[in-house]
Amino acid sequence: MQLFIEAVKQVEFPQDVTRLFHGRGGRFAGCEHLCLDWFAPVVLLTSFKVLEASELTRLCEAIEQRWLEVKADEPLNLVFQYRRGGETHTEIIKGEVPEKHIVTENGACFQVHLMRGQNHGLFLDMANGRQWVREHSAHKKVLNLFAYTCGFSVAALQGKADEVVNIDMSKGALSIGKQNHILNDFKVGARFLGHDIFKSWGKLTKLGPYEVIIADPPSNQKGSFVATKDYARLLKRLPELLTDDGDMLLCLNAPELSIDFLMQQVAEFSPSLVFCEQLANPAVFDDIDANKALKVLRYRKRS
Repeated sequence: MQLFIEAVKQVEFPQDVTRLFHGRGGRFAGCEHLCLDWFAPVVLLTSFKVLEASELTRLCEAIEQRWLEVKADEPLNLVFQYRRGGETHTEIIKGEVPEKHIVTENGACFQVHLMRGQNHGLFLDMANGRQWVREHSAHKKVLNLFAYTCGFSVAALQGKADEVVNIDMSKGALSIGKQNHILNDFKVGARFLGHDIFKSWGKLTKLGPYEVIIADPPSNQKGSFVATKDYARLLKRLPELLTDDGDMLLCLNAPELSIDFLMQQVAEFSPSLVFCEQLANPAVFDDIDANKALKVLRYRKRS
């Protein structure tokens, strides 16, 4: 806990959304259960194990002290979330959360919801993935699989994509995704399909082919996608949707599955794809074991 308190003494609160402290990466001994995020104007403290009341008080006091040093003219809004497995408890420690909470990232606006569940509407460790899409989508057709709230789609349209097709089983998430497009004044250029990807190949084929495909599935979501069995199903079909020399981003956020797992799946089920690079995660997400962190691999289809 002391390493967290020392690290908090150095944090800044920038304009854009970001992680401030990443204990999960194992770089801070004794703080592996703690994360601190900045969803302006709210600071979010997350613990993955139960905290004693005195421990929570010490952590919050450290955050408030740093806030007073750099933001003394603004009120502190501090939320605490405890997570363990499927259990989540969220409470406002100090201040308030905006009813319509809009954050920014690289010139784009996104709607987030800190008080509902574990997924807040924008995955912060995927910032570099969104930046890559922003830089490589000009005048291209993009397929965004497992689109969630469509962060990749907004990034692609920022990068002047011709069209983005978003597909996700969750119509609620896609509804927020539509709002994200409106927030960024993208009134045309995106489609939103609330369908099961594995039952929609015909539709996706008709709308294709695509010069960029992004697959960022949940790692273990019953009824939607379980990486150990469903990545193979996905990879058997995806290359047929991709143009020759098209790019594909394949993502995996499962600490128990290695980079080799994903590369072996591609080699076996999508031999027409050639590995290009692994995208680096934001520096704050540095992990002592790269296999436990988010993995984003870029492949290109042989012409």
